[in-house]
Amino acid sequence: MALEKLSSNKSFEGDLIKYKFKSSALGDLDTQFNLFLPANASKSKVPVLFYLSGLTCTEDNAAQKGSFLGPAAQEGVAIVFPDTSPRGAGIEGETDVWTFGVGAGFYVDATNPKYAKHYNMLTHVTLELPKVIQEAGLPIDFSRQSIFGHSMGGHGALTLYLNSLRTGKKQYRSCSAFAPVSNPINCPWGQKALGEFLKGGVEEAKEQYDATELISQLGGKPVHILIDYGTSDKFYQEGQLLPENFLKAARDVGYDEVQVRVRSQDGYDHSYYFMSTFGADHIHFHANFLKA
Repeated sequence: MALEKLSSNKSFEGDLIKYKFKSSALGDLDTQFNLFLPANASKSKVPVLFYLSGLTCTEDNAAQKGSFLGPAAQEGVAIVFPDTSPRGAGIEGETDVWTFGVGAGFYVDATNPKYAKHYNMLTHVTLELPKVIQEAGLPIDFSRQSIFGHSMGGHGALTLYLNSLRTGKKQYRSCSAFAPVSNPINCPWGQKALGEFLKGGVEEAKEQYDATELISQLGGKPVHILIDYGTSDKFYQEGQLLPENFLKAARDVGYDEVQVRVRSQDGYDHSYYFMSTFGADHIHFHANFLKA
């Protein structure tokens, strides 16, 4: 799993570096990710944020358009930008619709045999990427990790974070999301994707891949969650995101607005214009915990 460096661009006195490697989690397919290293990484290991992108995106979109690099440089925090799915598996149906398959891996480990060899984005993000980055000797302190994401990636960030708490791993110190798919078992995008990827379908998804279900199961364990969504987001209006369901579930089990903060942003949509507006808020939110 040796890393191949594809490019490097100086940004905010740090470096945005693109790497490629052959991923065993994704069925021995080549995969790429971007890594932003702030300038202080030249002196010592730095904490890290994982950013999970949304439907149709690659490892590049948020690195280029999210307005995250400046605030991360200011805070001295690295960011890893993985891809959103395996590429090149050649599975029938994986490119038929933009909400499922290539560009839309939903950050699960597939249990449906049709997809189980390649669609293991959960393992790729939580285990494989930290391992290959460590083995390459890059200056990342994986004892200080947090996670955030957008849309499908917001779903990924919330579920990976909540599962790490539920299982006692505590891999991530904090979690945030822009317009996350918050209750996928009850929206068309989630029902389609989880119904295909998982052998047990939506019922299996309740155990591990629905943030609204997971927050209800935590039993009061401490959490640090920030969510923003726009009131003019067409996907919110269509019922794909369902942030109110997540907020209600959190409040029902006793989480207050300090532990779980969900902000509706008037007039904002689903785009990078929305995300870049609040990107610095999210970086600074995570830095409070990563640097504590």
